[in-house]
Amino acid sequence: MPAGPWVEGKTFSDVLAATAQRVPGNDALVFPQLGLRWSYDELRQRVIALAKAFVAAGVAKGGHVGIWSTNWPEWVLAQFATAHIGAVLVNVNPAYRTQELAYILKQADLHTLLLVDQFKDSNYESMICELVPELAASGAIANPDYPQLRNVVSIKSTAPAPGIQPWPAFLALGEAVSDAELERIRAVTAPGDPVNIQYTSGTTGAPKGAMLSHRNLLLNAYYGGQCMHYTENDRVCIPVPFYHCFGCVLGNLMCVVYGAAMIIPAESFDPDATLDAVAAEKCTALYGVPTMFGAELHSPHFSEDKAQTLRTGIMAGSPCPIELMKAVTSKMHLPEMTIAYGLTEASPVITQSSTTEPLEIRVSTVGRVIPGVEAKCVDPATGESMPDGQQGELWARGHNIMLGYYKKPEATAEAITADGWLRTGDLAVRTPSGHFKITGRSKDVIIRGGENVYPRELEEYLLSHPAVRDVQVVGVPDARFGEQVSAWIVAKEGVAVTEDDIRGFCKGKIAHYKVPAYIVFVEEYPLTVTGKIQKYRLREMAVERFGLHAAAQTQTA
Repeated sequence: MPAGPWVEGKTFSDVLAATAQRVPGNDALVFPQLGLRWSYDELRQRVIALAKAFVAAGVAKGGHVGIWSTNWPEWVLAQFATAHIGAVLVNVNPAYRTQELAYILKQADLHTLLLVDQFKDSNYESMICELVPELAASGAIANPDYPQLRNVVSIKSTAPAPGIQPWPAFLALGEAVSDAELERIRAVTAPGDPVNIQYTSGTTGAPKGAMLSHRNLLLNAYYGGQCMHYTENDRVCIPVPFYHCFGCVLGNLMCVVYGAAMIIPAESFDPDATLDAVAAEKCTALYGVPTMFGAELHSPHFSEDKAQTLRTGIMAGSPCPIELMKAVTSKMHLPEMTIAYGLTEASPVITQSSTTEPLEIRVSTVGRVIPGVEAKCVDPATGESMPDGQQGELWARGHNIMLGYYKKPEATAEAITADGWLRTGDLAVRTPSGHFKITGRSKDVIIRGGENVYPRELEEYLLSHPAVRDVQVVGVPDARFGEQVSAWIVAKEGVAVTEDDIRGFCKGKIAHYKVPAYIVFVEEYPLTVTGKIQKYRLREMAVERFGLHAAAQTQTA
């Protein structure tokens, strides 16, 4: 592998072709539960066949193809086939229901929607038929609410609901498209073209679609893999969802850049299936958010023997307690585990820790910026840079910054400065060594009677209590002070701890206004599909639990 970023100046199609030529027989995609194993040569041939089907179905350069699915083999095919013809893949959260899907169908101007039939309590076919009733009636789509939509295709069921095209029939459309026509279409795609739209969570207002280019994502995948010393001999277990950057960029795309194997343990996260896949496929790398690693370690199915081949991986999404990192590096045989920080708008990685840094550095910081990226902490009110050691909002600039939000120029201007700096919304401190410490979200700051309380700072203090395994600090409405501090604590197994114990631990050690007014012991937290903790749900739960409705109404009045 060349020393420099060999993906510079290339598209997804270029990179897949180069990798398939270099390691044609290597495992590319393995789904143990499905008994599926595709080599890189087979993956590329299947991608070409699907690209032809998209062309035959009327998907043009710049056209938008949505995928509303769990982790499934055809997801990976769609990721590279849309890119092959210069189209844009739009990731649709598999947790979305009809109202959210309706928004994406319209806002993203979807021409074609790929979906699975159902998963758990979500029936995707029923929901799309509810929104587009003419599907079941005639199969043809002419819906004024979604004027661009032309095709709905099942990637999983061979006998989908009426009007939804089965996968074999859709693929067969491509037989009418010649190799020469496909190459003509492929050749006009440029590295700076958009290739993917990923929607932000929408915790404040409607979701926004971050437009990401071939270059954005390929360089991010390249540098992330370089940090972990990836080669074509690595086998990467990817239990994180494809619809998120973690899965489709740091997982799928990074593997293709290096010729590594994508090992997919299940449709959605399952700790036991993950452990089985690691053992059976001799994985060298494992991904996840801290809660995933915790679930694997605490599974009755866990044994150190299952993880013997592991070496490295990425933990991201939320802070990692040092005790968890110690267990991951020792019991799970992951001495080279890295911590990554970023966000969708940054493709996603901005900083990543080294595989050789001490554990204390890996858990107390999120590493240094990746090559080709700048970052700084600024006063959010003035934009002036803060010196090392002083908190500010983290801004980033470089090859990873999105093209903008789709059809939202005002939001784009709010997010990216005129000279290219992305305002992340995260509070951070830069150390003299160039490492960054994330100290919280600027919007998460609790303002109690005019005093600022930073949840991350208090969480770190409470984690030093010998009985606390995990803690989340959330601001809740208060009629007198505006907000009060609540702490949601997961206690260590077999250790008794009370609210008075926690308050006593705080008294005299931290400022009085930081001492939690509300302390709740829980066994788990409400999570997103990607395993991130939903702090807004904790706030809602506090309002119900403590009868804070009147104060909450005052705040929103």
